[in-house]
Amino acid sequence: MGNRIPDEIVEQIQKSADIVEVIGEYVQLRKQGRNYFGLCPFHGENTPSFSVSGEKQIFHCFGCGAGGNVFSFLRQMEGYSFTEAVFHLADKYQIDLPDHATAVSADNANDSEEKKMMEAHELLKKFYHHLLVNTKEGQAALDYLLKRGFKMEEIEHFEIGYALDSWDFIAKFLKRRGFEVELMERAGLIISRENREGYFDRFRNRIIFPIHNHHGTTVAFSGRTFTGEHPKYMNSPETPIFHKSRLLYHFHQARLHIRKEERAVLFEGFADVMSAVKSGIKESIATMGTALTEEHAKVIRRNVEEIILCYDSDLAGYEATLKASNLLQKKGCKVKVAMIPDGLDPDDYIKKFGSEKFKQDVIGASVTVMTFKMHYFRKGKNLSDEGDRITYINDCLREISSLSGPLEQEIYVKQLANEFSISSDSLKEQLAVFEKQTAARSRQNSRQESKERRAYISRTPRKRTGLRPAYENAERILIAHMVHDRNVIRKVLDKIGFEFNIDQHRALATFLYGMYEEETEISIQHLYKRVEDEELSQLLTDILMLQINDELSETEFSDYVKKVLNYRKWSMIKEKEAERAEAERQKDFIRAATLAQEIVKLNRLLK
Repeated sequence: MGNRIPDEIVEQIQKSADIVEVIGEYVQLRKQGRNYFGLCPFHGENTPSFSVSGEKQIFHCFGCGAGGNVFSFLRQMEGYSFTEAVFHLADKYQIDLPDHATAVSADNANDSEEKKMMEAHELLKKFYHHLLVNTKEGQAALDYLLKRGFKMEEIEHFEIGYALDSWDFIAKFLKRRGFEVELMERAGLIISRENREGYFDRFRNRIIFPIHNHHGTTVAFSGRTFTGEHPKYMNSPETPIFHKSRLLYHFHQARLHIRKEERAVLFEGFADVMSAVKSGIKESIATMGTALTEEHAKVIRRNVEEIILCYDSDLAGYEATLKASNLLQKKGCKVKVAMIPDGLDPDDYIKKFGSEKFKQDVIGASVTVMTFKMHYFRKGKNLSDEGDRITYINDCLREISSLSGPLEQEIYVKQLANEFSISSDSLKEQLAVFEKQTAARSRQNSRQESKERRAYISRTPRKRTGLRPAYENAERILIAHMVHDRNVIRKVLDKIGFEFNIDQHRALATFLYGMYEEETEISIQHLYKRVEDEELSQLLTDILMLQINDELSETEFSDYVKKVLNYRKWSMIKEKEAERAEAERQKDFIRAATLAQEIVKLNRLLK
């Protein structure tokens, strides 16, 4: 058997795994006609070009060309090997695997260092949680949480734990469980002593908050002191399984609520998320001690369009809100801002005023980004002072000039006019000046982006674009029918054979001819298993996404065959016409006459 997973096991998993459901955990999909569409997870875009066919169990992006079946998606999305993708789906759909298949899994998937790191984190999460809720050692930490307003169901929901007040208990514990200490150091769980003789625990006498990746696997911890020690929080370092620039806290549990509410609420830290979830805002997520990144924004946009930012109300929080809103808007998100008064953070506000007031007066009263910016421009200014007032109005008009909708501009200009008893006309004159400056900057940015895009295109393999010629469309449609009908394979083999004009089409037809001769079941999934080349696999997906009739009539078939075979004749005619023109130029009239006769014969064949 070697390291090969039996075909019948792969096929069983393939039939059990619904590609729409699997991809739906990564991408917000909406049904349009027979297929589902969403934003491609493999390249940045604001307009959905990523299509998933539940009927054919394949996906395809019309923008970047990515495509394949459910195994292909996981391999591209998660970096899985084929074996890892198979076993991930077997676990997800609770398919029992025979012993010899499990052995393959052990050989191929479970021995990776990242896998061991995750296993150690999962083990410690359960151990820390047990210490908190079931032992006398964790009683003081549990009492502290209960006094802070946590309920037991919330402690269970967030799987909060407690790390013993010991220097090396965890280091020894992990070693006894068979984990290599050097690997556990790289996982951020233990720290090497200065003299390199032994290890000590990273987390000691702290309340432990597990941090999960977007699939719900524990990949890091945050330890909070409850005895007044410094620092207040101690977090896991960046490791091969924990990347703060990509991970959003609570996302694995918030995802379903985000889809249901059709919005996400983004906070700056996990303490705010916990308080918000306790308040009933279950679509809450947070960055992990870092500013919002491109990767964070991509994850959010793939899952939802509307996002509410709820950051601290101090100066740093205001500036972070501005940066995050700009980034999210560029990714196509509809952004609103929940403003908290009195210099409080969300957690403090909830403790002071209660959950209901937070839901109604903060989240429920969220404002547009422009309104937030106008509020931000007021900070530190005395608007009764003429100089500050002019600065404030100019700041607002400069920002209004960048708004794309004239209706939006009109609303905010009127707002300024009414507030300061200024005529709208004078404000619009100044607005026009800023609009010219904005347009000039936009043209300059467009030129720079165009230059960068040309440079990117010059070093990127070109894709076929525009309208395809008739012969190419004919070949694609014939291949699409061949996948679904053995009789079409036989007829194409008889009429066209290997005379396809495009090399990749000829390769796909050859695979199908082979399956036909071997009397193998013709199916999309069986064909994918044979097509190992990534570019060819993506082309196959592109062809399979074509909308074709259930049956291919004789008239259609003959027309497609004619287009395929005639193209070669057309090519020969063009070559001979060029040769004839050259012969005439050189006054070789006998050669020119011979070529003319050959051209006539070829034209007759075309008719």
